Amino acid sequence: MTTNHRGSKALKVKKEAGENAPVLSDDELVSMTVRELNQHLRGLTKEDAVRLKQRRRTLKNRGYAASCRIKRVTQKEELEQQKAELQHEVDKLAQENASMKLELEALRSNYEALQSFARSVARGPIPPAKVAATTSVITIVKSADHKTSSAHFSSPS
Repeated sequence: MTTNHRGSKALKVKKEAGENAPVLSDDELVSMTVRELNQHLRGLTKEDAVRLKQRRRTLKNRGYAASCRIKRVTQKEELEQQKAELQHEVDKLAQENASMKLELEALRSNYEALQSFARSVARGPIPPAKVAATTSVITIVKSADHKTSSAHFSSPS
């Protein structure tokens, strides 16, 4: 003999509410309004009405707990995804920072070479033998229209 799961729940509700109570499934009990519930409770003993209300409250609480669990899992997944995106951004910015530090160090080195050259020019002309021995070479290139000039700094190999 097989029994329908829904039918057994309805039978359980009927037993809880007493033998003369109308049969209500768990789904019906949870989804009905308070007004509808009060209509079903008419004619029941106070004890049966209390049991039926308690059963409804228990079922509603189960539903609330289930939706809370789903919400918590969803929020956790969203936060994990956000964390991964932020970690990716942090890694990208760290890489960019390291690149900029290397560029800054190269610019600082060129600046120091230019300052050294400027100091040596200020002291007077440099003999040709010393020019070859300097640590930096500076080349100034003028453009064809003579409006802009560009300076290129390099260190000897």
